[in-house]
Amino acid sequence: MGNNGFLSALLLVAFLVADGVSAHDHQGIGVYELRSRDFTVKFTNYGATMLSLVLPDKNGKFDDIVLGFDSLESYKNDTTYFGAVVGRVANRIGGAKFTLNGTLYKLVANDGNNTLHGGSKGFSDVIWSVHSYDTGSHVTFTYDSFNGEQGFPGDLSVYVTYMLIGTNKLGVKLEAKALDKSTPVNLALHTYWNLAGQNSGNILSHEIQLFGSKVTPVDDTLIPTGEIRDIRGSPYDFLKPHTIGSRINELPSGYDINYVLDGTGTKHLKKVATVRENSSGRKMELWSNQPGVQFYTSNMLDHVVGKGGFVYTKYAGLCLETQGFPDAVNHPNFPSQIVNPGQHYENVMVFRFTAD
Repeated sequence: MGNNGFLSALLLVAFLVADGVSAHDHQGIGVYELRSRDFTVKFTNYGATMLSLVLPDKNGKFDDIVLGFDSLESYKNDTTYFGAVVGRVANRIGGAKFTLNGTLYKLVANDGNNTLHGGSKGFSDVIWSVHSYDTGSHVTFTYDSFNGEQGFPGDLSVYVTYMLIGTNKLGVKLEAKALDKSTPVNLALHTYWNLAGQNSGNILSHEIQLFGSKVTPVDDTLIPTGEIRDIRGSPYDFLKPHTIGSRINELPSGYDINYVLDGTGTKHLKKVATVRENSSGRKMELWSNQPGVQFYTSNMLDHVVGKGGFVYTKYAGLCLETQGFPDAVNHPNFPSQIVNPGQHYENVMVFRFTAD
């Protein structure tokens, strides 16, 4: 199936799965596996988190390419957001406050004076219900966010669906519906990838092509200044493939910036990035419907004990978090993240994995 074919198939499957005909909601924490031939992905309903993704390299060797922990208990004490769905508003909100329709909303500050990934107990730290599950097809998690949670206005129904599509393709759909008040919504998937294997070391030799020619620069506390800056010819320029480590030393502490996507791709989904790792031959391609992507090279990982006792350090993984722009609620020139009552929000992603 060609690119347009499988992307269109994703959109069709996503809408069908979202209706979830066989619900078996419960409040326990469990592990849910999706499997198709040599491609296996595991999730938990704690934080709607991706736990692992195992697939072969060019020589048939299987590796888990997702950073994480061995025990579910470790995810409860996690400050790295390994594999989690973050929200109600992913990334940062400056000053932990915003004004909407004339009302000032004060949020829980958990990153200095700012709000990060929804607050001190965002969507990554709650137990989601399991709406529907088929090991050969999909799993859908749901969460009912309440008015005032972490300071955000209004009740919000949230759905996260992970689905298998064809061969070695993973679709992700993050959805939300505002029930009674206007509210900002910006959901993101915070998976840390290492295509050589989660226990292989750093990602500096990974080659990445990012389809964004602009970024939203930030201040010393990682809050956007409001500027949208062209980055062609700078160390942030990955319009042509480069290894991540080729110019990382020109930056203060690695990559952690929102790219403004240029919009290449189909009319529904745009190409976000292609990542290659030479020793394994693995390649990951990503498409999304979002205006931005946060490229993060795990600069803040500091001797975190992960799977199998492997110690993750700086640059152990990379994140590509498709999203709306950070702190959009405080920058009228950024695309709006406000969802009004009855409106529907969705962040759709397609990951395709190959090895040669």
